[in-house]
Amino acid sequence: MLVHVYNTLTRRVEPIEKPEDRELTIYSCGPTVYNYVHLGNLRAYVFLDFFKKYLTYRGYKINHVMNITDVDDKTIKGSIQKGESLQTYTDTYTKFFLEDLDALGIERPTVMPRASKHVQTMVQLIKTLLDNGHAYRSGDSIYFDISKSKNYGDLALLDRVQLKQNADQRLISRDEYEKTEVNDFVLWKGWKEEDGDVYWDTEIGKGRPGWHIECSAMSMEYLGHTIDIHMGGVDLIFPHHTNEIAQSEAVTGEPFVKIWLHNEHLLVGGKKMSKSLNNFYTLREVTAKGYHPLALRLALLKTHYQHVLDFEFTRLDEASTIINKMVWFMLDLSLAQGTKIVPNISDIISESKESMTKAMDNNLNVSGLFESLSDFTMRIQKEIKNITAEQAKEILGHILEVDSFIGVFQKAFKLHERKATEVLAQPDTSALIEDRQRARMEEDYGRSDQLRDALAQKGLMIKDMSDMTYMVYYLNFMKD
Repeated sequence: MLVHVYNTLTRRVEPIEKPEDRELTIYSCGPTVYNYVHLGNLRAYVFLDFFKKYLTYRGYKINHVMNITDVDDKTIKGSIQKGESLQTYTDTYTKFFLEDLDALGIERPTVMPRASKHVQTMVQLIKTLLDNGHAYRSGDSIYFDISKSKNYGDLALLDRVQLKQNADQRLISRDEYEKTEVNDFVLWKGWKEEDGDVYWDTEIGKGRPGWHIECSAMSMEYLGHTIDIHMGGVDLIFPHHTNEIAQSEAVTGEPFVKIWLHNEHLLVGGKKMSKSLNNFYTLREVTAKGYHPLALRLALLKTHYQHVLDFEFTRLDEASTIINKMVWFMLDLSLAQGTKIVPNISDIISESKESMTKAMDNNLNVSGLFESLSDFTMRIQKEIKNITAEQAKEILGHILEVDSFIGVFQKAFKLHERKATEVLAQPDTSALIEDRQRARMEEDYGRSDQLRDALAQKGLMIKDMSDMTYMVYYLNFMKD
């Protein structure tokens, strides 16, 4: 069975074929490193990580390239305003971006090239476009002629007649522009005084590359002429991805991408979260409010990638609750001491696995995934007093297998273990627990309840076992 996803280019759900003699190639648009990335950006990177990990779980081998855009209008302007070199300025925000990836459990790509290190590759592509008539000079800059691209705009469903009218005698020299502006776009920007010392002296002139040519150059250098899957947010469909297709196919004469996979916007208050609207949150602002990055990861994953997600902090509360319940369920499994072998446990696991993969293979149906996971834990919970330690190990193995692509529960379990251990190591905490154990042994249940309440004030919930042992749950481990 193959994983199926929605291809933006064909407007159909299509299978992802498993290459027999090579790795599956994935290219994704990375950040422009001029500021902290916001939650809307992070939704794309969390989805990308979830998708890659699920493909790996289903037996695909992956070669993933994600670029760092460190040369464009925004990075140049920011570095000049701050009085720093472009590299120093972009190094800072690249570091912050990588910290965010690590905090959210996002694995690094196979290769993470920086645009500034691949300018010569871009120059060669532009030379080819000039030679074959798909590009032309205007002043010191070089533009792509969209009238020469027979399929220009297909990805974005642009109207061909309107497109030709809009492109007539008009040039776009900015790296980014509005969706209503359909124009010949810049491949090479001739140097201007406001660019300061950011330029390259090359055989096509003094200046620097336009944004769109950067991704074409880096993807082709590392993944070849045709990529299996290209990913990014829907805001990149036009103009960026549309322009990538046009210039790449004009160079090679081959299809640029087989499957285009786009995630929808993250909104705040019904509006797209963006830096230009100043209505964005960063991961640092989320953690400053006491939320753990794992809660954000789960909150971002629980909405299907093709659905708009309106962000509210209550979503993080809900995600934290789900994580708490799963961690406590995993703790309960670790205490399993039943002597009765529950006969249908293996069947329950098999049914759960089949249900989850059926949902995920069908365009990454996360609702089906989490419904199946919830049903599984409820069915096991009914038998938890009877299952043996060996069966509990089998159950836990299934949860960890599923978490290999959800990427939350095992990390949260370890976080709980670490924080609970820290609290239990405090002298006053250990004294309270010892006093309570004595009260239980002496059957002084009034005193035992008082000490339970005192432990609850420290964020600890004690679960007593029939053999006088106990399990400690640290209630606030996700929010402090």
